[in-house]
Amino acid sequence: MHAKPPSPSSATSLSALRPLDELSIPPHLDGSQGENRADPGRLQISASTDADAIRCFLAEYDRSPGTFRIYQRECERLLLWALVECARPLSSLNRQDFEGYLNFLADPQPAALWCGPKADRKSERWRPFVGPLSESAVLTAMAAINSLMRYLVDAGYLLGNPLGLIRQRRRKMAAQAEGPLRAVASTDEVQKIERFLDEQMWQAVTAAIEAMPRDAEKGRDEYERARFIAATLYMLAPRAGELETHRMNSFREERGLWWWHVVGKGGKKAKVPVAEDMLQALIRYRKHLGLTAVPRRDDTTPLLASLRDGSPITARRLNQILKKIFYAAAERLPPEAEHKKEKLRAASAHWGRHTGITAKIDSGISQRYVQKDARHTDARTTQRYIHEEEERWHDEAQKHRLPWEGVRESGRDKTPDSEPG
Repeated sequence: MHAKPPSPSSATSLSALRPLDELSIPPHLDGSQGENRADPGRLQISASTDADAIRCFLAEYDRSPGTFRIYQRECERLLLWALVECARPLSSLNRQDFEGYLNFLADPQPAALWCGPKADRKSERWRPFVGPLSESAVLTAMAAINSLMRYLVDAGYLLGNPLGLIRQRRRKMAAQAEGPLRAVASTDEVQKIERFLDEQMWQAVTAAIEAMPRDAEKGRDEYERARFIAATLYMLAPRAGELETHRMNSFREERGLWWWHVVGKGGKKAKVPVAEDMLQALIRYRKHLGLTAVPRRDDTTPLLASLRDGSPITARRLNQILKKIFYAAAERLPPEAEHKKEKLRAASAHWGRHTGITAKIDSGISQRYVQKDARHTDARTTQRYIHEEEERWHDEAQKHRLPWEGVRESGRDKTPDSEPG
């Protein structure tokens, strides 16, 4: 199905193709009333328009310049195409629209409007495309915009991901991708596995929290909140948005056992067992707030509250708090762990969830129970967190070291006798 031609009103409203930050979008196209918008009550990001939602998505990659540039480019292309070629907001696109967009990527027409030589983003000569994309480049674009759409669904901005319905086309293209381009297409999936903090990095995080100043009242408040955040991420593995939307009464006792009742993606209800350590962390935090030791069913106190007015802190604010802690943790690592320092500086709130799930797997908890804790519908999702075989493989490589510099003697390199000169 081909994309719909632009209406005269939309074509004149967008006088020029400009980058996202310079784009002026008329109200009827800004996505505030998009057909695919989810219930506003589920919204977990501060975004009322498509452009704002894209900015929230891109902000997740502000510490990864290469990934940011790719995602920024593909998000802008999709948004501009929706506005100009479809005369519809991005949040109104359906499965057929995305099929049309994939065809458009292979031949952006009219070329005089969409294509031009490489130019600075502030230049009037800037265009979204240099020319038609190869099939492997289209695959890269698909991976990027699929990440965007999934993020917007997870954030409660969109009701569903139409691009996810184009399965056959995606499989065919993936099979034809070659070398590094195949790796680019799968980057998002790889990150899901590797975005966690190992034991050394997590110990640095907890040490950074314990080092927080607590002389003044504000410092004590920040410390106790950070301590509770760390405990919750590690032992319950929540999504950042869930910590924003849930209240203290989501912790409930049933027949002497404590559970965290959570409404996750897609409005799916679940419960996660609260271990004794987690219960003690909850009690400590509540007592600091001046609350009863454990919550009653009518306790609507936010799980994480603003120190200023007691309102729930947003997922974005949670990310800011953790970014500061992660940077401090990176400074506590030894010089030889520079790669881990970089990883900590790139970490975000969602890494806490991955860290908690990975820690449960590594501790020996049955995969079946970890799947239930993580609320994964598919067991294969949980299996992505299992690194045991790869770690054994890597250990073997460490045991059987192959000296590549030869034998050093008296400050000079000497070729081993067993090798020809």
